[in-house]
Amino acid sequence: MNVLASRPYLVIFIFTLVLIAFFDKVLHIENSFIRSGFAASLAAFLSPRKKKIKTQTGDKTQITWVFLKEPIFLD
Repeated sequence: MNVLASRPYLVIFIFTLVLIAFFDKVLHIENSFIRSGFAASLAAFLSPRKKKIKTQTGDKTQITWVFLKEPIFLD
């Protein structure tokens, strides 16, 4: 999970591909613009968020995600 949380562009790409396939095969949405728009917006909402936090030891990057209980801190 830490690898995926530290690379949000990879998570958005994977979520978008999976959601496009889901909307196409399961929900049978034929319009590609609607299918891609829903998939991209939902993937962006579910992707990890990065935030810079200043601490006494210096700046750290905090990564929060819907699927994690606690945030991940990177130096």
